[in-house]
Amino acid sequence: MNTIGLIAFALVGSAKAIREEFDLFGITVVGLAMAFAGGMTRDLLVSRVPLALQSPIEISLGLLGVGLAIALSAILPSPDTHPIALVSDAIGLAAFATTGAIVATDANVSAVGVVAIATINAVGGGAVADILLDRSPFILFDDFYASCAVLGGSAYWVGMSVGAAGSTAAVVCAVVTVGTRVAAVTYGWNLPTMQKLGLIRN
Repeated sequence: MNTIGLIAFALVGSAKAIREEFDLFGITVVGLAMAFAGGMTRDLLVSRVPLALQSPIEISLGLLGVGLAIALSAILPSPDTHPIALVSDAIGLAAFATTGAIVATDANVSAVGVVAIATINAVGGGAVADILLDRSPFILFDDFYASCAVLGGSAYWVGMSVGAAGSTAAVVCAVVTVGTRVAAVTYGWNLPTMQKLGLIRN
C-alpha cells in the first residue's frame, strides 16, 4: 500500500505540474513534494529523521511516479484524473493515514495527536503541492478527501482503545479511509460550505 501510495501521489502531483506547464525540474519537485511532504512532516512532529532522507528506495519510488506521469501525459490528457490514478490515490491516502496513526501511537501522543498526524501524513503532501502550484490547497475547500483520513485515523484510535491488535486497527483504518474515499468519488460527496447551508449570502 505504501509503495502504491508513493507512486500514485508522485504521479498525481507531477501531472498537475505538467498541466500548469512547469519545466522538468518543477514537475519533479511538485511530484516528490506530494509524495513525501506529509511523511516528512509526520517524522518531524515525532522527532525523528524523515524516512525519505534515509531510504533511497523511497526516493526511487517517487521518481518512478514522476516518470509515469510524464509518460502518461503523452497518452492521456489528464492522467491524474484517470480511474486507475484515483483508485491508487485512495489506496495511498489510506496507506499514509495508517502509517501516520501507527507512528503517532508509537510516539505515545494523545488521541487528537493520532488523528492529526494520520491526517497530516495522508494529505500534507497534496497541500504542499498545491502551494507550489500557486493555488489554495484543495483539501480546505473542495471534495471529501482529508475527512477520509480523519475518519480513518479516528477508527484506528478507537480500535486500539478497545484493545484490538495493532494490525487489526491498521486494517480498519485502511478500510475506512479507502471505503469513504471511493464512496466520495462515486457519489460526489462534499462537505457543505457556509453559503450552501444558507448561513451566508453570496
